[in-house]
Amino acid sequence: MAVRLVTIGAQHWRELRDLRLRMLADTPHAFGDRLERAAAYGDAEWRARAARWQAPGNHATAATELTTGRWVGMVGTVVQDDGRLFVVSVFVDPAHRGRAAGTADALLDAELARARERGWSRVHLHVHEDNERARRWYARRGFTATGVRVPYLLDPSREEVEMVLDLALHSQ
Repeated sequence: MAVRLVTIGAQHWRELRDLRLRMLADTPHAFGDRLERAAAYGDAEWRARAARWQAPGNHATAATELTTGRWVGMVGTVVQDDGRLFVVSVFVDPAHRGRAAGTADALLDAELARARERGWSRVHLHVHEDNERARRWYARRGFTATGVRVPYLLDPSREEVEMVLDLALHSQ
């Protein structure tokens, strides 16, 4: 199924809410929030979350179905407090996953192109140690483990693996 890519803005809070709830239901260990908590957020919280994608240094791209306009995936980038750019909130609905669909690759390509345009030479990410599917995909896309592991926000007994991509070595 073909998709269209859109930049996420404050006006997309409803779509973001719906997608985020599907993200948390599908892959609860991949994101730093719990479905029960997110489902209870009010409209003001969702508006604020959508607006954060337009804050300086932040950017996010959503994939929408061409025929229905339904959001089926997203990828974002944020500048962390330490000044590094991180890929975050990576998700694609199951029906749009896989190399043949190309949705995840298109989303990541869009965010990496945006990072290059903004002058970034490297991007980082954290991926849950148990998320083998995502770790394999990131490796296929050129990300390598840095050796750094950080406690998983929602369960400090588990860890996230840090990976990095040198944008100069892995152009589109």
